[in-house]
Amino acid sequence: MLLVPLLTLAFGYSLTSAVGTSLVCVIATSAGAAAHNVLTGRADARLGLILAAGTVVGAFSGSLVAAYLPDRLLAGLFALLMLYTAYSLWRGMVRATDDGAGPGERIDPSAPDGASAPSYRARQRGLAVSASFVAGNVSSLLGVGGGVITVPLVHLVMRAPLDVAAATSNFMMGMTASAGAFAYLLRGDVSPSIAGPVVLGVAAGSFMGARLAPRIKAGWLSAAFLIVVLYVAFEMAMRALGSTR
Repeated sequence: MLLVPLLTLAFGYSLTSAVGTSLVCVIATSAGAAAHNVLTGRADARLGLILAAGTVVGAFSGSLVAAYLPDRLLAGLFALLMLYTAYSLWRGMVRATDDGAGPGERIDPSAPDGASAPSYRARQRGLAVSASFVAGNVSSLLGVGGGVITVPLVHLVMRAPLDVAAATSNFMMGMTASAGAFAYLLRGDVSPSIAGPVVLGVAAGSFMGARLAPRIKAGWLSAAFLIVVLYVAFEMAMRALGSTR
């Protein structure tokens, strides 16, 4: 969500190049934090594998379509996605209800299959897998990892705690981005001279973030995410409209 606007708005790269580079970095983000999140029970690996069935297929199909879309259209789609995400998060903050798993519920990584499964796993599962296919397409088209859809999906629809939703989305990112990055790599849209340094920074940042997240209140995460999403929506809308600002 941050790399694509940064590479396009600040450094002037094309959106397809920025998306391809971002997808490679998404893999590093997932690798840097997923193992820690699963071991500490913050990420629901079983739920992530179920939803990944939709995101992986969607990511591959989206990567094939992306090459035929103009940059300004992709920027407009990015802005619309950010506005929808901001609305979803704002609605969840106002409602401030969670009739499923509570904020303190965690997944025991050593528990056998079927043992004390969180209630949210079975809630709206069919809808969640279908929406995950859309998230995979969005991931490949816009290079955002799919978390902008899967986090609100798991949190607001399946009613999992926000931090569990974020950690589970991160767990899925590596699989989703790998499927999408393949086509970008074949087309030459990923520059090693750009991707290499960015991957190093992203991997270090995700490693640190996974350890800081449990100390931050979920409400603060929601508010910070909402502010960033609104800013990105505005900037990408200006690009879609051809602003030289």
